[in-house]
Amino acid sequence: MRNQDASPPSVVDALYREADDWHVNAGGETIHAKRLSGPWRRFKWLMASVWLIYFLGPYLRWNGQQAVLFDIPNRQYHLFSTTVLPQDFWMLSLLLLFFAILLAVVTALVGRAWCGFFCFQTVWTDVFTWIEERLEGSPVARRTLDKAPMTLGKLRIKAIKHGLWILIGFLTGFSFVAWFTDAFVLWRTFFVGEANGAAYATVALFTAGTYVLAGFLREQTCFWLCPYARIQGVMLDRTTIVPAYDEQRGEPRGRVRRAEEAKAIGDCVDCNQCVAVCPTGIDIRQGQQEGCITCALCIDACNHVMDKVGRPRGLIRYTSLDELEGHSTKPLLLRARVWVYSGILALALGGILYGLTSLAPIELKVLHERAPLFVLQSDGSIQNAYTLKVLNKTPEPIAVTISVSGHDQMTLVGADTPVMADPGNVTPARLFVKIPRRDLAEVQQPIVFHAETRLPSGQTIETERESVFIGPNR
Repeated sequence: MRNQDASPPSVVDALYREADDWHVNAGGETIHAKRLSGPWRRFKWLMASVWLIYFLGPYLRWNGQQAVLFDIPNRQYHLFSTTVLPQDFWMLSLLLLFFAILLAVVTALVGRAWCGFFCFQTVWTDVFTWIEERLEGSPVARRTLDKAPMTLGKLRIKAIKHGLWILIGFLTGFSFVAWFTDAFVLWRTFFVGEANGAAYATVALFTAGTYVLAGFLREQTCFWLCPYARIQGVMLDRTTIVPAYDEQRGEPRGRVRRAEEAKAIGDCVDCNQCVAVCPTGIDIRQGQQEGCITCALCIDACNHVMDKVGRPRGLIRYTSLDELEGHSTKPLLLRARVWVYSGILALALGGILYGLTSLAPIELKVLHERAPLFVLQSDGSIQNAYTLKVLNKTPEPIAVTISVSGHDQMTLVGADTPVMADPGNVTPARLFVKIPRRDLAEVQQPIVFHAETRLPSGQTIETERESVFIGPNR
């Protein structure tokens, strides 16, 4: 019974005094969100730690080289022992498709989980405001400091804060550049003016962008700059699980007073803590809004208050609209959209894995001479000309031996010495194939060119390419 659950006013008096300072912000002022500990706050930090890969990944070494390197000048992408060249960039399309569908399916199932837990704007803003809180104090203290006249103490605090923000922005830009050039070489050359001009420009842009977006625009980036907030409405439905306020249980909301007065009000004590902790400053009790990034911090705040006033948790919880309204809900595996999305994800992922596992250290392409298609030699043989293109995907120059098969009386001319293929490049070679006219049974004779090389590790690599030998009509 609610009159027995009500606690003395003193339990939440401090929250009510604080609630007078909270209101929904439309962008006219800086949001200073309150921080509360809780399961969702810890989960948020855990998911944000994934971004440590962005900062530390460039320093991982593999066989004496950077493990992951986007070498744009040489048009190579090194992924551990695999080298992907522009010819294999069809896999990039599948990779983009995979992540696009993954984003769609996650949003359809659990709302804007990317925004709330993984988005770089959300994570960097969270780090910036954490620094701000450590230096300037609670939200009330921060607002007071913002309005206070400039003093030496305020100048010192603000200078330290902005200095740390700029440092994080610089490390963000520097780490980005480190994925495109050797990270250790970048450290040696950047600070002595020997790095590429594009590196300095990129770091400057990232530093300024991070400083402005995470330090000043903050939630306004989500409201006005990010298109994802605008299109989420078509990606959610009544079965999507999102942080939601249980209106039937919470209304009519009212402040905790005497026990006998608590009979007429719902479980919501109107403390505004859900607004206080929201990084975008919205009121979740007004329903789903474009500003909700589903970070679930309002759930921690509400559960914290419910514990204080002795009422059940879950007034704000992860749930669907159908569940809130008491409608039956389909299990996850019985939803058609889940199967469609999963099928597309599986196909894209399968294509990517196939591409990575089928990458060969060398590739061979054969172009038949078009004019003339064949030449009748003085010794009575028929000669065809071919241009072979050898693609070396290894980081070392290799010697490639060319041979041909498909006819017993065939002679290969011009392949006496191996083709020296430079790393990451296509090396052309012009060769000729001759077959005595009397031994040519067909106008078009299928033949196969073979390329063989031995890698510095001692491993022998072979590849082949089908072509055709063309002769005169018989």
